[in-house]
Formats: sequence, structure tokens, C-alpha cells
Amino acid sequence: METIKFKTNIKCGGCIATVTPALNALAGINKWEVDTANADKILTVEAEGLSAQEVADTVKKAGFTAEQI
Repeated sequence: METIKFKTNIKCGGCIATVTPALNALAGINKWEVDTANADKILTVEAEGLSAQEVADTVKKAGFTAEQI
């Protein structure tokens, strides 16, 4: 299992609710969470068989930015 971290603009519960269906539908993600208390709004994804680009593209399709860190 690989852990990938991203700097995002997912800043509140409403944003998390918007991105949840997209991330939950992405096959290969075992767990994900957003640290909205962190200034960089860190998205941490535990996944198998997914590239960071695939996760970033999914977040972008949901209307947010995701830059791997």
C-alpha cells in the first residue's frame, strides 16, 4: 500500500462532501482524509495500484486542486 500526500484547496466540510463521491468511487483507494486544520489542506490517500496523477485528476474533476507533495 502506498501513501500519497497532496496540497489542496479543500478547506471545509462542504468541500469534503463534494469530493467524497469522486474519491470513494476511485478503485484502489483504501482510505483518504483531508487535514483542514493544516494551512496547506493536506489530502492523504492510502492506495494500491493508483498513481498520484490519477488521484490528482479525480480531485480536479470534482472542482479542487491537488498538488503532490
